[in-house]
Amino acid sequence: MNQDNRKPLALGAALGNCVHVAGLLGFLRLAEQEGYRTVSLGAAVPVDQLVAEIARQQPELVAVSYRLTPEVGRRLLEELATQLRDRALLDRRFVFGGTEPVAEQARQVGLFDQVFGAEASPEAVLACLRGRQAEGRPINRADTLAERLASNGGYPLLRHHFGQPTVEATVAGAREIAEAGVLDVLSLGPDQNAQQFFFRPEQMRPELDGAGGVPLRRPEDLEAIYQATRCGNYPLVRIYAGTQDLLQWADLAVRTVHNAWGAVPLFWYNRLDGRSARPLAVSIAENQEAMRWYAERGLPLECNEAHHWSLREAPDAVAVVAAFLGACNAKAAGVRLYVAQYMFNTPARTWPSMDLAKMLAKRTLIQRLHDAQFTSVTQTRAGLACFRPDPDQAKGQLAASTVLQMALQPQIVHVVGYSEGDHAITARELIESCRIVHGALAQCLEGMPEMTADSQVARRCEELVAEAELTLEAIRQLGAGEDDPWTHPETLAEAVRRGVLDAPHLAGNPEACGQVETALVAGTVRAVDRETGRPLTERQRLERLGISL
Repeated sequence: MNQDNRKPLALGAALGNCVHVAGLLGFLRLAEQEGYRTVSLGAAVPVDQLVAEIARQQPELVAVSYRLTPEVGRRLLEELATQLRDRALLDRRFVFGGTEPVAEQARQVGLFDQVFGAEASPEAVLACLRGRQAEGRPINRADTLAERLASNGGYPLLRHHFGQPTVEATVAGAREIAEAGVLDVLSLGPDQNAQQFFFRPEQMRPELDGAGGVPLRRPEDLEAIYQATRCGNYPLVRIYAGTQDLLQWADLAVRTVHNAWGAVPLFWYNRLDGRSARPLAVSIAENQEAMRWYAERGLPLECNEAHHWSLREAPDAVAVVAAFLGACNAKAAGVRLYVAQYMFNTPARTWPSMDLAKMLAKRTLIQRLHDAQFTSVTQTRAGLACFRPDPDQAKGQLAASTVLQMALQPQIVHVVGYSEGDHAITARELIESCRIVHGALAQCLEGMPEMTADSQVARRCEELVAEAELTLEAIRQLGAGEDDPWTHPETLAEAVRRGVLDAPHLAGNPEACGQVETALVAGTVRAVDRETGRPLTERQRLERLGISL
């Protein structure tokens, strides 16, 4: 253990007859990382020996563990508290760790500043070591995304989507989630009536109330949900953009729930996806205006873009291009902190290695945009469509996807609850899903193999970057004469109409080409020849559109 005497001392011991020291040593290792020098007295330390060492070494922090019979543990801890009181040694911090039944006994003894049971997260331990604690809960009450990231010690923030069929149920669930302290960012999901017609209530269809999310109808609904989260670990709250009236939605979101960051698409929420009646080119311009609105207020922005294309089985190269264009347009709008979302498992049968390669290609292009005025935050998530309806299998999928995502070293993990393959998640299921993810993260923060260095992953990433560069050049050619074709609404709309950006699910859409045929080939999504089924390179696909590169 570290012996630099200039640092505060953390002293640890497994008490009485307890020989289990793994958790204790793990705590002391974290303490070293946080600037303590540490001493472990080891296993089965008698109470009087521990007290004598506290008196001799005068530690600032004492960590005690016990994992055996709760009743015996209670007697040992009471004896420890008595001896410490008799020798006037209580003027320091005491921390306990053990099984949940013993932890409950430790809480009742009243000696400890913080008690960690079986469900303690690394975030809670780090909060304790940094002196940020209250009533046994980790506290990270930073009010902005940037501050919350900075104060989280490198541990990813957890975000989850939530919206029940009634406002009342959503308020109650939001309070339960905040009090659980397992989630950092609560994303509210309005129903489609609200997203499309909040500011045009006369156009709503009452029979669709509550379909797909919470039926928000008044600003007071949002305010009530936000106030319900002002407890526990005080999670940040955010909400998606409306599918029309985006500027009014942005203003409403910031006023009522202090929107942690905006989420605005580039190509969507229009005739292309049927979520509003806006023409494509018009919607692109309006979406860019909403991006500027957030930028002018210094707020972070997310551009939900690439996964919309992958959900429609677009070629992987098109999804990579879309990820870049989203970030490019956010930067052009003046956004300084960009939340880049990387959705794995989409389509569901994509191989993990090829999935990781696709995300690395997206990140490579997005990070080319970084400079003193623009940077991105890596946010990962699983794809909803991959989850099986059986909850036990879905829990395994959630944990496995989280482990793969950690190869990107995300600052935010957007949790998709295990129940979402079957039904909209409840507060209890959301909390359980977050705990599953915390468990997966605990196994991945140190010592993981470098999956990004795998030769197949690296080759596919390079291939996708090269193909995406061709497609971006094709868009540039379409916008010849424009100052920046990649942000010009008419050029971008023309790229969709011409099929430079295309997906099979867009067949028959008047705003799109919809002629591309794709297939899953060795875990990747590639354009294929409609007659032979043979894969096409991106250059071949573009040449068939009459675009020579």
